[in-house]
Amino acid sequence: MTMEVPLINGTNSVVVTAYSREQYAQCMQFYSAMLRLETLTKGENETVLTNKAVSVRVKYEEDKSRDQEARERREALAAAATTHDWRGEASTVVFSTVDVAKVRQTLGLCQAYPSELAPLEVYTLDPQGNVVGFTQTKNAISTFTNVPSVVGPRHARDSMTVSSAGSSTDLRSFGLDTTAHYPSLPKKSVAGDRKAIAVMTSGGDAPGMNANVRAIVRSVIFKGCRAFTVMEGYEGLVRGGPEYIKECKWEDVRGWSTEGGTNIGTARCMAFRERSGRLLGAQHLIEAGVDALIVCGGDGSLTGADLFRSEWPSLIQELLETGKITQAQYDRYRHLNICGTVGSIDNDMSTTDATIGAYSSLDRICQAIDYLEATAKSHSRAFVVEVMGRNCGWLALMAGIATSADYILIPEKPASSREWQDQMCDIVSTHRSRGKRTTIVIVAEGAIAADLTPITPKDVHQVLVDRLGLDTRITTLGHVQRGGSAVAFDRILATLQGVEAVNAVLESTPDTPSPLIVLNENKIMRKPLMESVALTKSVADAIQAKDFKKAMGLRDPEFVEHLNNFMAINSADHDEPKLRGEKRLNIAIVNIGAPAGGINSAVYSMANYCLSQGHKPFAIYNGWTGLARHESVRTLNWKDMLGWQSRGGSELGTNRTVPEDADIGMIAYYFQKYKFDGLVIVGGFEAFVSLHQLERARENYPAFRIPMVLIPATLSNNVPGTEYSLGSDTALNALMEYCDVVKQSAASTRARVFVVDVQGGNSGYLATHAALAVGAQVSYVPEEGISLEQLSQDIETLRESFEKAHGKGKHGKLILKSTNASKVFTTAVLADVITAEAKGDFDAKSAVPGHVQQGGLPSPIDRTRGTRLAVRAIGFIEAKQDVIREARENEEAFDCADKAVSHTAAVLGITGSQLKFTSIRQLYDLETEFSKRMPKVIHWEPTRAIADHLEGRKRVTV
Repeated sequence: MTMEVPLINGTNSVVVTAYSREQYAQCMQFYSAMLRLETLTKGENETVLTNKAVSVRVKYEEDKSRDQEARERREALAAAATTHDWRGEASTVVFSTVDVAKVRQTLGLCQAYPSELAPLEVYTLDPQGNVVGFTQTKNAISTFTNVPSVVGPRHARDSMTVSSAGSSTDLRSFGLDTTAHYPSLPKKSVAGDRKAIAVMTSGGDAPGMNANVRAIVRSVIFKGCRAFTVMEGYEGLVRGGPEYIKECKWEDVRGWSTEGGTNIGTARCMAFRERSGRLLGAQHLIEAGVDALIVCGGDGSLTGADLFRSEWPSLIQELLETGKITQAQYDRYRHLNICGTVGSIDNDMSTTDATIGAYSSLDRICQAIDYLEATAKSHSRAFVVEVMGRNCGWLALMAGIATSADYILIPEKPASSREWQDQMCDIVSTHRSRGKRTTIVIVAEGAIAADLTPITPKDVHQVLVDRLGLDTRITTLGHVQRGGSAVAFDRILATLQGVEAVNAVLESTPDTPSPLIVLNENKIMRKPLMESVALTKSVADAIQAKDFKKAMGLRDPEFVEHLNNFMAINSADHDEPKLRGEKRLNIAIVNIGAPAGGINSAVYSMANYCLSQGHKPFAIYNGWTGLARHESVRTLNWKDMLGWQSRGGSELGTNRTVPEDADIGMIAYYFQKYKFDGLVIVGGFEAFVSLHQLERARENYPAFRIPMVLIPATLSNNVPGTEYSLGSDTALNALMEYCDVVKQSAASTRARVFVVDVQGGNSGYLATHAALAVGAQVSYVPEEGISLEQLSQDIETLRESFEKAHGKGKHGKLILKSTNASKVFTTAVLADVITAEAKGDFDAKSAVPGHVQQGGLPSPIDRTRGTRLAVRAIGFIEAKQDVIREARENEEAFDCADKAVSHTAAVLGITGSQLKFTSIRQLYDLETEFSKRMPKVIHWEPTRAIADHLEGRKRVTV
């Protein structure tokens, strides 16, 4: 049995040798069906199958012993399909496909990763026992070639030359894989058959709404449809006409991602609440020729949208009967598809982890409280801060975690007047008695007592003054929380949700419930709109009914988790610890790798959570070298860590040295000396390698036979086992703010391009997502490199774009280049080449933000996620004590490779819609590309196609 795979420019041909006539025929049938190949040549002992993109040569050599070996191998692998990972086999070849989920549906015997429900990779066995894989990413297990989907139409791609022609919606000149799914090839159609999709914003404005509208408009055009904007929300529908329902072109939304508020306006509309108003809205949509409507707003706006859709048949029937529309219009617009995206700073929509604008508002709040903290410390004052949140305390809760507030008051968890006053005074006075000079109390505008009596900032102020004698001030942030440009997270969230909303309305049928585009953990998903709205409204109803337990139960589990974390960390070692006796542990904490935003937040949270549980947290200062050379170990206490939650960098000190380089024997000695029962490492790829080395050293060093967990923290976001690392959001915001300023300069100078150098090592995550957030024309990443053909096409596209601008504003151009995208084309060289090739039409300058990208203060996302991950990590160490204790009882029989034991050393990560622990052994052995310091599966790769099509970039395939 042989499988020959050339490794030049990826896998473009495979040679499979069969050793019997039967296997020869089966291999031809398998590969032609699996890869949709056609026979190019066929002989008695050799057949070549191809589809232009890839070829498979099947050879026949008679050898009975080898044939028997191949059959036995296949049988053995098939029998171990549920216990053995096929990806470690030597005879493995992996192809890329544009729809791995559909591949999975066509297979019988197979393995899917990371899960059967949401596969990114699928593996099966050919008749010879070779492992054949399919992936949607370019960097899965081995080299592989782009091939068409195994289901649906065939789209073999020919080589292409650089062309300056091509429409922004003609993907055939872009060289992108296309299927019926996103990104899809627009169907050719006559003008009258083109679908028209309108977008409107409604309710309160929220940062990120403009990014949502931009993504929707350009995705609609990209799909070959017509895009419309409805001005002034539902008021625009009622008024109608070209002034309020406008067709929108590609250039009309240029630069909108960076702007706050909503450029298409929003207004309350009493008329639309009446049927007569909705009747006018239906008439005006039909007159404009609109087939579908996407609404970005809160629960009230989305409720109105779904009601509009449910009434649509009766509305257009009435319009026909009264002669307001023709029979032809009635037939054409019989159905209205509606989709919702949630724009709300309160983050009060159930079924989604985040709404558009919520984290931007939280950023404003945290920034204000950080400022207040400084003046409070100077005067030893107390500040009562009122934040928005009429029926939802999310902003107050998350701000409380992110700023280490002393107390929060939210509508979901009220107490009697006496209880909240006593509790607040107890906590504040305890904090003050232990040396804290500041007091911050955050009050949600909807805060209430158990009898539904409102709790105002003045009430809190009075209690702090009268009972504790504190010099207290009130700060009401008001509409500042809505203002300003969106943070990177909201820009990206709004963009990805906008793209998915267009997909949803195009795929919807008359029987499909109106979808709502949501975010669960790190994954964009669709949920039934009305179910989400009903669930959201039931929270407010439960609060009004004083059923606060039900109100909390209706909140997303993450909300409850955050609240429990806040209460546990806030009490630290002030209250009696929860755990007793042998359940109290010695837990070590160390930072490894480069500094990243959120590291201090994680350390602060896990140390305080340890204290509240009864554990003793030990800090290892200055990494493994600090431990091995200087025994730099110290217990952590609450007072010494005051302020860490909002600080950047690493208070423990950090470096890139791994245990084997620092002296792993000495590290084991100190682990044993301090009797560590668990270890939490916070850091990047070097932390990942450190965990692997410690886990493998368990065989020789019993001191490492303890639960160990890694919390990924690096701006590169390149740690296997997670799609999110602490620090990556802080870095994105720092880079985004830098690029916004540079882009403004480029726009002011007119025909200018800035080439911005982006950090990230061999990972293009930062450059790709920053490009999406700032609307960069191009991003170059290490995963793709820079080809001369693509660079030539990008320069030509820039020239076309400047020509279309005709001196208009908002036309500064950015190119983001990862430092390692090319060793030849440095940022300065790339700028010089672009200037030379532009031949005077425009010029390019280089810009290097350098370590500014690490950010200053950590973002609220990194602070709050750092807390969440920290508490989960301590919970993991607690939960694994029994497993490791049982395995340790007999040292001679200790089996490091035992699955239960190996799972006590894990990476805590977010993958898709799940937060989970993954064994370091599995990640290190099977899912890591060590030569590049990268995971083999690049989870963010589809984002590149989205960033490209939203800027009209043309892709070249050579």
